[in-house]
Amino acid sequence: MRNEESLEDWARRREERRDAAKGKLRAVALTEGPHRGAHVDPDAPRAIQQWTGTEWETVGVVDDLAAAKALLFPPAPVEENSVEWDRPAMGEGRGRHRKPTPAKEREQ
Repeated sequence: MRNEESLEDWARRREERRDAAKGKLRAVALTEGPHRGAHVDPDAPRAIQQWTGTEWETVGVVDDLAAAKALLFPPAPVEENSVEWDRPAMGEGRGRHRKPTPAKEREQ
């Protein structure tokens, strides 16, 4: 006997996947012939398309592959470290990179 999921469960999972994909962007080269890899003809203009849940809708055009990548994959925000950044404190003792203890202090 096969263990099959109900049609309602399948439909719910399908809608969740569709909702998660909505708003996804892609770049399509505006060249003649079949669509090829993104690296082919990097100087060609690109159409930026957004997934609506049922079809790809064109939302803009950029000059080349570099501009498309900048739009599709924006750089992550850079977190600025404060003046005193988190670093381990120098503890007691003679570690590899610590200043040697003077002989006077060692004898005490």
